[in-house]
Amino acid sequence: MLSEEFVSSLCGGPLSSNTSIAKDVGIYVHTLSPAYSVKSAFKKNSAAPNCVAVNGSHIFAAQHEKAALHVYSRIRGNQEAYVPFPERIRCVALAGDVLILGTAEGRIMLWEFCTGRLVSTPACHVQPVTCLAVTPHSVLSGSDDSNVHVWSLAQLLELDIVAEQAPERTLSNHRAAITALAASSGADGGSGATDSTLCVSASKDKTCVVWNYRTGLPLRTLLFPASPLCLSLDPCTRALTLAADDGSVYLVELFGEPALLGPHAAEAASTVVQVTSPFGMAPPEAGPASCLATSYDGTVLLSGHAKGKILQWSLADNSPPTELADLNAAVSNLVFVPPLPSSNFGQSTTKSPTIVKPAANADKTYAFTAHFNVDLGDSTEPSRFDKLMNTPGFSEDVLKQAILAFQQPSATATPAVAANGSSDDRNEVEELRRQNEELLQIVNEQKALYKQVLQRQAGAQS
Repeated sequence: MLSEEFVSSLCGGPLSSNTSIAKDVGIYVHTLSPAYSVKSAFKKNSAAPNCVAVNGSHIFAAQHEKAALHVYSRIRGNQEAYVPFPERIRCVALAGDVLILGTAEGRIMLWEFCTGRLVSTPACHVQPVTCLAVTPHSVLSGSDDSNVHVWSLAQLLELDIVAEQAPERTLSNHRAAITALAASSGADGGSGATDSTLCVSASKDKTCVVWNYRTGLPLRTLLFPASPLCLSLDPCTRALTLAADDGSVYLVELFGEPALLGPHAAEAASTVVQVTSPFGMAPPEAGPASCLATSYDGTVLLSGHAKGKILQWSLADNSPPTELADLNAAVSNLVFVPPLPSSNFGQSTTKSPTIVKPAANADKTYAFTAHFNVDLGDSTEPSRFDKLMNTPGFSEDVLKQAILAFQQPSATATPAVAANGSSDDRNEVEELRRQNEELLQIVNEQKALYKQVLQRQAGAQS
C-alpha cells in the first residue's frame, strides 16, 4: 500500500521542559496516510526556513547561521556526513542529483553530490539569498534585496565555463525583501517536460506577484493585509496558499471565478487584486505559520508553526484545522516525500546510497557515483531516449511540445505591446507570428511525412 510521508525540521531549543518528547531531535519523518505516525527521527539539527531538501535517499539540512550542511541517510537512518562550505547557507533546493545552495553573501552554489563538483556564481544579489525555486531547466533565487534572479540550470552546470556566470533576467517588482518563492516544475515530469512558465514570489511589502519568469512579465499582483511569510503552490498550479505574519492563511485560486490569469481574466494583468478574506486563522496557541506544504493530490495543506505545532488543513471542505503533532520547538520546514520512487522532475533510474563531499579537483577527476534502480537489460519500459532513437522522424509528442514552445513567446508578448504601444514592438510581434506560422507549416509537413513512412512500413509488412 502506498503511504504519504512528509519531513519536518526544527530550529532552536525546546520551548518547555516536556519529558515526553525526545531531546536533541531536529528532523522527523512522518507518515500522514493511511494513518498518522512518526516513522523516524534524526538528531543534531537546527535548520532555518527554506534550509531542508529531501530526495529518495537523503535529507539535506543547512545549519542555522553556519557555513555547514548535515546530510542524513534515509536508508541507514543516521547522519551520513557533515559538509562545510565557504559561506553561510541561507536556503537549499534540489534539482535531480544537484543540491543548490543560496548563501549569505548573495551567491548561488551548486553541489553535484554524486561527483563532488562544486560550482559557485558571483555575488549577483547584494544581500543574502533567502529562498530558491527549481524547474526542469531553470533556477530562481530570491533575496533580501527585493529581486528574483532567473538562472539557466544548464549554463550553471557547464563543465567548460568561458564567461562569468550571470542570471538570464531579473524580476524586480517588489519593494522589500523576498520571503518566499515557488515555481511550477513542468507539465508531465521528466527532464524533457514542457517547462511551465509560472512562478510566484512573496515579499515583506505585503504583495505576492505571479510571474512568467521566461519573459520577466508580471501576470498578476496580489495585495494582502499582512506580510506573507511562506507560500505553497498547488501541484497542478491551479491555486496558491499563503501564510501571513498575523496568523492568517489564504487560498487564492488562479483560474477560478473570476479568473486571475489567462485569457478569461476579468481584469488587465497590471491591475492589483486585493485579497482580504483568509481561508483560515491559525489558533493563538500555535502562532503564525513559518512553513507550508501541499500534498501531492492537492487536498491537504500542512502548516508548521513557531510554537511547535503542525496543523492539517482540508482544502476541500474548509473545515477547522486539526493538530497533527506538537514537537516542542519551532517548526521551520515541511517537505512532502514523493509517493513514488522518482527524482524532482520524473522517474529516476539511479540513486545515491552515499554522497561525495565537495572537492577542489572534482572537475579534473570527474567520476559519477550512483546505483541503478532497475536492471537496464531487463527493463520493459523504454526510456525517452530509446523512444526518440526508435521513432522514424519526430514523434507526435515531440512535435506537440515543439508547437507549444513556439507558441508561448507570442502569447506572452502581446500584453507587453498593449502596455507600451510601440510600433517597433508591433513589428517584432508580427515577425514572431510569421516565423511561428512558418515553423508550424514545417511541423505539419513533418507529420504528414511521418504518416507516409508509417503507411509504407505497414504496406511492406503486409
